[in-house]
Amino acid sequence: MISVLMVLHLLVTIALIGTVLIQRSEGGGLGIGNSQGMGAFMSGRGTANLLTRSTAVLATAFMLLSLTLAVLNRGAVTGGGHDILANPPPPVASGAAAGMPPAPVTQH
Repeated sequence: MISVLMVLHLLVTIALIGTVLIQRSEGGGLGIGNSQGMGAFMSGRGTANLLTRSTAVLATAFMLLSLTLAVLNRGAVTGGGHDILANPPPPVASGAAAGMPPAPVTQH
């Protein structure tokens, strides 16, 4: 099931990227820079086009799939599913125990 959701998540991601890239800029975000002023800021014609609606639907699907995958993979950590901070590793006593070569011995 997780692999099916991952493939669906990938397809939604690619569609969302494509939808955002084919939109026209129109001189700034939220309609700023238009010659029509703030009167057309929230008009039905400006916000109800197909690309805007499809971007909103794809973004919602992306977020829901992300949350679903995060919840499903919550306990699927290799190593027993424990928190990495729950059992810290024991402190290393010397450099030799950490895999470091021993220091060279010099004669005086």
